[in-house]
Amino acid sequence: MCEVLDIPRSTYYKSFHKTISKREKENRRLTQRIIEIHNESKQRYGAPKIHYLLNQEGFSVSIKRVQRLMREAGIRSSVVKKYRPTPSKEQVVERKNILKRDFSTTTINEKWVGDITYIHTIKDGWCYLATVMDLHTKKIVGYSFSRSLTADLVIRALENAYYTQRPGKGLIFHSDLGTQYTSEAFAETVKKFGMIHSFSYKGSPHDNACIESFHAILKKEEVNHVRYYDYQTAKIALFRFIEGWYNRKRIHGSIGYKTPQELEDMIRAKQVA
Repeated sequence: MCEVLDIPRSTYYKSFHKTISKREKENRRLTQRIIEIHNESKQRYGAPKIHYLLNQEGFSVSIKRVQRLMREAGIRSSVVKKYRPTPSKEQVVERKNILKRDFSTTTINEKWVGDITYIHTIKDGWCYLATVMDLHTKKIVGYSFSRSLTADLVIRALENAYYTQRPGKGLIFHSDLGTQYTSEAFAETVKKFGMIHSFSYKGSPHDNACIESFHAILKKEEVNHVRYYDYQTAKIALFRFIEGWYNRKRIHGSIGYKTPQELEDMIRAKQVA
């Protein structure tokens, strides 16, 4: 056969003992670790975060190589189109926008943002989640979940944040112009805590972009992948996502690839020292 094909016998026998190149061995090891990191994040991390963690672990690898290995292994971050509720046609009275899209901060508990999002359940229909985020750490410092869309929902979220964080006077709290946030009961709560209330302009979701971004993450990484049976089932799942994953395990590129809780702990330790 070698004579017919005009190839050396040594080449023929060498084909039975093909060795794997060093590069291929590295790619296999990298791919295995990429799969592990992807699964540990419940398939939520994309190439940038996986690339960062690999470098933290001592792998010398470019983000393009990570992207290529992920494609070859059929790995991608979980992204599902989020639900967009129909906008309200109610007449809205403009209020003072103090924040004016200035999301910059120097430390924790300077600026908070809040908003409401909708969570569907099979048995109990639509339920509502109100959240409060600290703009410095991106941590969800307070939240409330209810079957009713009332002022009490946002009041309990703000109370949860206040009693957990204990901020000083003068903190800016920013929200949209929803009836829950413009209610007298909520205004009294803001005043009681010594906060300054800032409002988005009418029809300007970018005025509250940071909390809108969190709700998009919540939908893409958790809510849109499951069907909650009832209010209680959803409540437990949201607690696990916010407290167990988002605040304490999910790294954020905007805060130096730290978790929100990690950054807050670092700041509080410096304040004590």
